[in-house]
Amino acid sequence: MDFQKAVKTCLTEKYATFSGRASRSEYWWFILAYVVGAILVSLLGVGLLYALYVLALIVPVTAAGFRRLQDTGRPGWYILIPVALSLLSAALTPAMTPMGPGGGPGHMPGAGGMGLVAVLGIVQLVVVIIFIYWLTRPSQPETNAYGPPPQE
Repeated sequence: MDFQKAVKTCLTEKYATFSGRASRSEYWWFILAYVVGAILVSLLGVGLLYALYVLALIVPVTAAGFRRLQDTGRPGWYILIPVALSLLSAALTPAMTPMGPGGGPGHMPGAGGMGLVAVLGIVQLVVVIIFIYWLTRPSQPETNAYGPPPQE
């Protein structure tokens, strides 16, 4: 599957399709398009526009990952693990240090909170490595529990 067909498939034909299987080329071409688009939108410097971009594409990106995992014989819902970890990390990460009186730095987060965020970061790194390995595995050539092999 080429770049244009992968993007078209994931954005129009299978926008929110969580059943079936996705080939390596379909998944990785679509992820490349997503990352390039995210970089371009973030370069515009408008936070709201970036947030809208991410919200608009969270469903097809998750669905493509879901189908890709199923193509390798793994349950698709596993894709929710890194999504949940990133949301947890975003909720726990301390915000920028606020300015205190006189323009100096305000209070710093406690060591316990920073330790928790550090451990969560290590867990995320391990999970990312595992998922990259899984998502780069070849398709199962035969029909598996999630359907026939995807058409290229």
